[in-house]
Amino acid sequence: MKTDDFIKALAEDNAAGWRIGKAFAAALAGGAVITAVLFFSSIGMRPDVDSAMHTGRFLFKFLVTLTMATTATGLILRMAQPGVPFGAWGKAIAAAPALLAVAVIVELVVMPSSTWEARWIGSNAPYCMTLIPLMAVGPLACILYVMRQGAPENPGLMGAIAGLVASGIGATFYASHCPDDSPLFVATWYPLATGIVVLAGYFAGRKWLRW
Repeated sequence: MKTDDFIKALAEDNAAGWRIGKAFAAALAGGAVITAVLFFSSIGMRPDVDSAMHTGRFLFKFLVTLTMATTATGLILRMAQPGVPFGAWGKAIAAAPALLAVAVIVELVVMPSSTWEARWIGSNAPYCMTLIPLMAVGPLACILYVMRQGAPENPGLMGAIAGLVASGIGATFYASHCPDDSPLFVATWYPLATGIVVLAGYFAGRKWLRW
């Protein structure tokens, strides 16, 4: 069978797509459990989490991280089935960066310029750069393991998107610990930490998701 015919047959196999979807859901659940155990056994939530939950900046962090995880999940499930177009998920992946861009503009408008640097640097940048990738290791491993059941046309790209999903999970947990809530901080350090996971996912995907 020619490669093009094989890809077409896989794309038309709805049962295979359903199996991958169920397996991916199990991978997300397993990865989230691993991250939760690591999170609560090590750093845990910030001491003032009860009062922080009543502030827009704190809640906005979760909007960004969960949006990234959700849109990347939709995209990677399309990528697992060769020949299936990305559809709206290909554009939705830009939602989280767009949210951050808008929030940064608002922050720069409403806050005095004398506070910008402190809000940008924050007090927790090194921990952010370290802990988000660590929190993403479990989900990334689970996702890559399950995605071996698929047939991605671009294994490296799929691995990178898996890194986005894993980072979204890891960053969601970390956000409840991080005391830096300014969009200036989140738009700088969270993406840099995510980039580490995405890069790791890209190379892992090229190695383990080839078919």
